[in-house]
Amino acid sequence: MIKFGKWIGAGLGWTIGGPIGALLGFAFGTLVDAANLDKLDKQNFRTTTSDFVVSLLILIASIMKSDNRVVKSELDFVKRYLVSTFGEAKTTEMLLLLRNFLKKDIPVEEVGNQIRHKMNYSSRLELLHLMYGIISADGSIDANELTVFDYIASTIGITDNDIRSIKSMYSRSTDWAYEVLEIKRNSSAEQIKKAYRQLALKNHPDRVAYLGEEIRKKAHEKFAKINEAYKVIKKERNLN
Repeated sequence: MIKFGKWIGAGLGWTIGGPIGALLGFAFGTLVDAANLDKLDKQNFRTTTSDFVVSLLILIASIMKSDNRVVKSELDFVKRYLVSTFGEAKTTEMLLLLRNFLKKDIPVEEVGNQIRHKMNYSSRLELLHLMYGIISADGSIDANELTVFDYIASTIGITDNDIRSIKSMYSRSTDWAYEVLEIKRNSSAEQIKKAYRQLALKNHPDRVAYLGEEIRKKAHEKFAKINEAYKVIKKERNLN
C-alpha cells in the first residue's frame, strides 16, 4: 500500500462501512490495490483522526459540487487551508482523496446520518467549524454552498443555535458576540454567564484532543473566538 494508505487506511474505523465506506472504496480502488482495503481493521468503531478527516473531505466535496462545477481557485483555497492545518505532506494525500470524491455523486443525507450516529457532538461541532472555515476562506460564500452547508449541519445533528454560533464567529455584525454565545442582547447577566459556560463546555479543545494535535489546535481557535465574544459582552455590559 502506498504512503497514502499508510496515513488514512491504517487509521480507518467506522468509516470503512456504510455510505462513507462506499465512497472510500471508489477512492481506494482508484489509488491503491483494492485487496489492501480488506486488510483494514473493520472492528474499530471509535472515531479516529482518519474517520474525522475522511468525513471532512467528503462533506467539503459535496459543498464544492453544489453549483455543479469545481474551479481551480476553489481547490487552491481548500489546499491552502488544509496546508495551514495539516501540513504539506498530509495535504497532498488529502487532495488525492478529495479529487476522487469530487468525481462521485455524494449521498449527503446518508453520509450525514452515518456521521451523526458514529461521531460525538463536540467532534461534529468541530467538523462543522472546519467546514465553514474552508468555504469562507476566500472571503465570500456562494448561496449554493451555504444551502448545502446548512443541510449538512442539520443532517449531522447540529442545533440551529450552534449553526448560527459558528457562522457568527466569522462575521462582525452588530450582535455577533451575542450570536456566538447564542443569546439575545437583552439577556440577563446570569443568562450570559450560563450561556458562556455551556458553550465553553461543549466546545472545549480537550473534547477533541483524541483526534490529534492538528484538530485540537483548530478547536483552540474556535474556543478563542468564544472567549473573545464573552469578553466583548462583559465589557459592553460592565460585568465582572
